[in-house]
Amino acid sequence: MKIDTGATAWMLAATALVLLMTPGLAFFYGGMTRAKGVLNMMMMSFGSIVSVTVLWVLFGHSIAFTDNGSSFVNKFVGGFDAVGLKGVATQVSEGLLKDQSDNIPTMVFSAFQLTFAIITVALISGAIADRAKFGAWITFTVAWAALVYFPVAHWVWGTGWLNKLGIEDFAGGTVVHVNAGAAGLALAFVLGKRRGWPKEPMRPHNLPFVLLGVGLLWFGWFGFNAGSELAVDGTTGLAFMNTQIAAAVAAGAWIVVEKLRDGHATTLGIASGAVAGLVAITPACGFVDPWAAVVLGLVAGAACAYAVGLKYKLGFDDSLDVVGVHLVGGVIGAVSLGFLAAYPFLPGQHKGLLYGGGAHQLGLQALGPVVIGLYSFIMAWIIGKIIDKVIGFRIDEENEVVGIDVTTHAESAYDLAPAHGGGTTSALSAASVAERKVEAEA
Repeated sequence: MKIDTGATAWMLAATALVLLMTPGLAFFYGGMTRAKGVLNMMMMSFGSIVSVTVLWVLFGHSIAFTDNGSSFVNKFVGGFDAVGLKGVATQVSEGLLKDQSDNIPTMVFSAFQLTFAIITVALISGAIADRAKFGAWITFTVAWAALVYFPVAHWVWGTGWLNKLGIEDFAGGTVVHVNAGAAGLALAFVLGKRRGWPKEPMRPHNLPFVLLGVGLLWFGWFGFNAGSELAVDGTTGLAFMNTQIAAAVAAGAWIVVEKLRDGHATTLGIASGAVAGLVAITPACGFVDPWAAVVLGLVAGAACAYAVGLKYKLGFDDSLDVVGVHLVGGVIGAVSLGFLAAYPFLPGQHKGLLYGGGAHQLGLQALGPVVIGLYSFIMAWIIGKIIDKVIGFRIDEENEVVGIDVTTHAESAYDLAPAHGGGTTSALSAASVAERKVEAEA
């Protein structure tokens, strides 16, 4: 089968864009933490790149995107024919439609989907900033990717049961954002609150990092959404434009809420609003008209601006608002298709209510977040509890006071005590650690 070189070139570029999103997330999350935890936060994102890449090659692609030959079992998990990416290099992917003329190498499709798996896992880390053992986190990434992300990707984007029902998720509202948000909520319960939260102010230490991170995320999201068409056509352009519209409108909606509620608009608010819009448009970008992207951006920006405050009312410490932005934004985007979907193109999919499609698609779009959210929450809670019992998931109180960067990685992002000498901070003495503890407690 002839390969479309233009589509393939675009998909290679889109894959690189999506991979860039994880370092972008590292800056975004790193800037939102306190100074003594920025390196650990960034390491959690980069560690996810390592662990998920290895798993994807070993069996992740196979579980998500192959058929196991059993009509019942295949509803829930794929097969093992492509373990180690065996045979993938010689295959050609036909994209989303059987009669699609723009074909790409399956290895390129696999690389593209790998980057989705990486950032989904990395997103979870924001819920447990400043208090998770790095080794325990890496262990969690392995277990959760294998038991949750790969099967869920099969359910929705492979030949699994939600795909057969006709659920719409163009680029990952349920597979990525609801999935990660629910897991983050579970881990927030497993690890408990940060020491001093919510009485002590735990403000972002570097807002320029936050803005740099959201800029990289926004840039990479064009590959995330437009690339999910797996082709170069009108739908690719629609997804691209809708991505920009929703992000910009949601960023504006968030700071309007801030201004009306708090009396001022903030840089953290405009960054968070942009991410909320990007999250919400992700499942819908190829299915809705641009006017609907405006509506979706308004709703997501305003709703998520209020949703991030729920953790204070409900008493769970979601450090960097993974639940308020990704879980809530993902649900809004997924359910919106039951009303706004104008261009369904897979078997079993229907137009939304506003386009005369009836309530069928709305029911499916509500089912997806509920099922995936519950499955991810339960599995993340179980995995987290097992890790906590076996090796301990949370650092001890002393290390949390001193700072996780120093105690876990023997490094500091900033030279906080230049007068003590010109040596490096990569090998801190016990006396230095004790000194930092005294300073932190003071």
